[in-house]
Amino acid sequence: MDLEEAFHIVGEFGPYQKRAVAVLVLTQVYMACQSMLIVLVGSTPEYRIEQQDVVPSSQQSVAFTEDIDSIVTEWFLVKQQAYKVSLAGSLFFAGLLVGNVVFGPLSDKIGRRPVYLTGLFFEVIFGYVTALAPSYEVFALSRLLVGLMNGGIGLVCFVLTQEYVGKSYRAMTGTLTSMTFAVGIALFGALGYFIRPWRNLATAANSSGVLFFLLSVTLPESPRWLYSQGQTEQAEEVLRYMALRNGNAAKHLMLQRVGAAKPGSHSNGGAGVLQLVVHPVLRLRTMVLMYVWYACSLVYYGLTLGASETSGSRYLNVAMYGLVELPAYPLCIYFINKQWAGRRKSMASFLCLAGSACLLTMFIPENTGTLLSVTSMALLGKLMVSAAFNIAYVYTSELYPTVIRNAGLGVCSMSCRVGGILAPFVPSMAGLSDDILSSVQKSCSDVLMSVLRTFVSSHAAGDSLAVLE
Repeated sequence: MDLEEAFHIVGEFGPYQKRAVAVLVLTQVYMACQSMLIVLVGSTPEYRIEQQDVVPSSQQSVAFTEDIDSIVTEWFLVKQQAYKVSLAGSLFFAGLLVGNVVFGPLSDKIGRRPVYLTGLFFEVIFGYVTALAPSYEVFALSRLLVGLMNGGIGLVCFVLTQEYVGKSYRAMTGTLTSMTFAVGIALFGALGYFIRPWRNLATAANSSGVLFFLLSVTLPESPRWLYSQGQTEQAEEVLRYMALRNGNAAKHLMLQRVGAAKPGSHSNGGAGVLQLVVHPVLRLRTMVLMYVWYACSLVYYGLTLGASETSGSRYLNVAMYGLVELPAYPLCIYFINKQWAGRRKSMASFLCLAGSACLLTMFIPENTGTLLSVTSMALLGKLMVSAAFNIAYVYTSELYPTVIRNAGLGVCSMSCRVGGILAPFVPSMAGLSDDILSSVQKSCSDVLMSVLRTFVSSHAAGDSLAVLE
């Protein structure tokens, strides 16, 4: 029998698989806390610059007027040093990029379980280094290493949720993974509300990883990976163990004997990437999808990482930016399955709505006190871009032929991470955009006044000529 027939005997989503998938899905809470950590530990409180008259010259000192404990207040990351907060966030996403590139092929080669457990173990270790960092340099390096592990195990964790269950349950487990990540963002906002010192917050957010690591130790290797590597007997042992825990009798379960996959036969090799460049249709398709993934990532993380900069409670804002994602997933499922909507129209519509909502934030005054506010438009943009991002995953995998699907997804994922690397600098652009807007307004005002003066002068000259005549 083949694997799908075996899963029908074992149970496509029996009690044991539910427990295993629950462990993997709940690990997303820990991963979300690590991804959003810089939002709260890098909060910049209100401050003022005080002039101190000392001999032989005058000096300036920073006085924080808001009671917040963060890396900004500890290492005085303001003015010329303010970029270091965004840099730490970008280093995390740079680690995600490298982790995706390294851990994916590694898990294909040596197995899902050892790569996942090793990555989770070291992410917890580096997470504690973040909490105990004696200097900014150590803090920034630890964020890079945490991102490296986070990106790797995030990919492997998602694959395991797909490979532990039968084919008909893959969409559900994949959606649960994305939804739990959004819930993790909301829980991190609540955790930050009750734990204010940044070192304590980093320690508490990282400690949940210890629990998930201990629970993950009991997980078996993926039977699908074992079978693909020609380790048929080991795959049968895992399937029988699952069947036993599910309460099913599978003593005579026998899989078809197959050989191990040949090196270089995977579609994510160099030949697959080359086809994306050489074939004209695939080249255009890849360029468009790369930009879509980049834009989705930039807007998604730019809005989320800027949650603490908007008006109101920064902790409530972080929680709202996580919870607002949840309606996006049922919206996606509804629209992409409708014949009049489909993948392309739905994704394009969600992207247009997300862009429109973000553009409106430029023209709405702060603290309007009405439903139409900057925060509400930003939340609407986050909801729309989350829906577009989710459809992009599904649509991209369907647009590529099977033989180069992994290559296409890999290239788009790398483009996505570039957007993530730039996203931490988006909130810091607010001050720059205000300066640009005021400059544009001043220039327009000067031009208008110049036109008015010319108009008035010409009329005055005309009146003078009329008098002379």
